[in-house]
Amino acid sequence: MDVQTLKQFFSTHFNAEPAFVVRAPGRVNLIGEHTDYNDGFVLPMAIDRAVWIALSPRADSKIRIRSLDLEVDSAFDLNSLTKGEGWVEYIKGVAYQLQNAGYELNGFDAVMTGDVPRGAGLSSSAAVELATARAFAAASGFAWNASKMAKIAQMAENSWVGVNCGIMDQMASAASRKGNALFLDCRSLEYQHVPLPKGVVIVILDTSTRRGLVDSAYNERRNQCEEAARWFGVKALRDVSVDEFERKIKAEITIDQIALKRARHVITENARVLEAVNIMRSGDVKRLGEIFNASHDSLRDDFEVTNEALNIMVESAREQKSCYGARMTGAGFGGCAVALVREENVQEFENAVSAVYRQRSGLEANAYICKASEGASLVE
Repeated sequence: MDVQTLKQFFSTHFNAEPAFVVRAPGRVNLIGEHTDYNDGFVLPMAIDRAVWIALSPRADSKIRIRSLDLEVDSAFDLNSLTKGEGWVEYIKGVAYQLQNAGYELNGFDAVMTGDVPRGAGLSSSAAVELATARAFAAASGFAWNASKMAKIAQMAENSWVGVNCGIMDQMASAASRKGNALFLDCRSLEYQHVPLPKGVVIVILDTSTRRGLVDSAYNERRNQCEEAARWFGVKALRDVSVDEFERKIKAEITIDQIALKRARHVITENARVLEAVNIMRSGDVKRLGEIFNASHDSLRDDFEVTNEALNIMVESAREQKSCYGARMTGAGFGGCAVALVREENVQEFENAVSAVYRQRSGLEANAYICKASEGASLVE
């Protein structure tokens, strides 16, 4: 939706002109899967799909907001926040955490829309949270700090909404730069912007399968990673190099074999992220594709978080000559894969993969050709 149309919706709904329009993007993780809660490294990219909010400040503490996509109105008071259910909880959670951190908030009237696919692992929830934080910054007149706002949004999702996510999604939505991926150290929250190589595009391939109830599997893997970290005698698996891993397992095998496999994935994945960053700077797209492939194989064999649809999708993508590499992205067990594709062949790639995937899986694929976009921003 363009800005003028969104402003028109606001005018029709509230019979006034909006004072501000803000946006915050969804994200795709290029590489660095299940490394975030092991204090490791990730390389996400904000995508050119976002959540948009048009708003005007109020003189009181009321929030009135309409979701154009759901065609639902919601209202609450900043002075009496209580937990409920539904999409507005993300907005309430951000408001609660901002106030908890000492920010004085004004109420506002708003309309919200977005084109980040929900449930596909592209962080539509982080986009809502950061767009909300950006809206409060505009309405209340406080300075924008990407890292601080990402932490507040993460706390909102953890403690208000009740989803135990890491910091990656919020940092990618808050701090990304157009044309760049975001190289993030999940321990220190230090980040660098890394330019995407020329002549390639990122294609997100949606398997049309959703993750469902994977909380137990996710928690199980977190516990296995913590068990392995204890065995290695470190705070987190981020502190073990590939060489140390190889030496230690040759010397003694007293660790549970499944925990060992989980550790192998995390330790080698951290190494792949660090290599990917150097390679993107040098522009060696062929090697970057090989790293994508190695990441997927590790997630399939060692971390065991792929499903049949993801494996079929990745194989279908890798078979195309224009594809340098492909891997699952996100938590796994469904959702999306991400492919690195030669720019001039991208339409042909999309058509071929969709056809092969349909034939092999019986499911329809959705493909999103993505550009690296700016993080949360005030549009006007």
